[in-house]
Amino acid sequence: MPDRASVAGDGRSSVGARPLRVAIAEDHYIVREGTRRLLEDTGEVDVVAAVGTSEELLDAVRRLRPDGVIVDIRMPPGHSTEGIDAAHAIRRSDPGIGVVVLSQHADPAYAMDLFDSGTTGLAYLLKDRVDDSEELVRALRETIAGRSVIDPHVVEGLVARRSRARESPLARLTPRELDVLRAMAEGRTNAAIGAALFLSESAVSKHVNAIFTKLGLNEEPQLHRRVAAVLAFLGGTR
Repeated sequence: MPDRASVAGDGRSSVGARPLRVAIAEDHYIVREGTRRLLEDTGEVDVVAAVGTSEELLDAVRRLRPDGVIVDIRMPPGHSTEGIDAAHAIRRSDPGIGVVVLSQHADPAYAMDLFDSGTTGLAYLLKDRVDDSEELVRALRETIAGRSVIDPHVVEGLVARRSRARESPLARLTPRELDVLRAMAEGRTNAAIGAALFLSESAVSKHVNAIFTKLGLNEEPQLHRRVAAVLAFLGGTR
């Protein structure tokens, strides 16, 4: 398996032979300066800004119009998904700028959040592999060219997540049964579910019984089965 999974293209950049103008956002000074030196030592990158917050990054992008951006996923002040928010803001304001998001987490949920509105010009790489300057520069070139790059460990997580979803008992439910189960999760009675979904109460009861059967909850008392069904729904939608 290659070190990075590229979602299209042959790796050539439209930027040309000149050094890539890149902005870096990383709140840890040593990591930030180490990344700057790593990139500039390749001779292929000119780091035009190295900042410590997503706000400073957005300001630098407005002023300097770099070719690409490297941003940590967790930044001040909240240390949650500021890097992803910044990536989306940059892509909205200037779709020509490629954005590489670095993360310590292979959790597919972060990648899904990043690529929620599209994959063009975005990369999601794990931070512990950033010491490979060749791969980092390649990811920059790919995103600047409008393509996308996903770390293979994250791809493996996405595949595993999809496999789990297919194997879940919830996959056996029809769309209407899922609607009923979703309403059950909101605490609605059968009558309230019928009113919300324009179904008779007897039709709702049939759907509820079908849900219990498909989820293997036939032996439990009615109330316990409703609780167990809701728990299965909540667990399957994480």
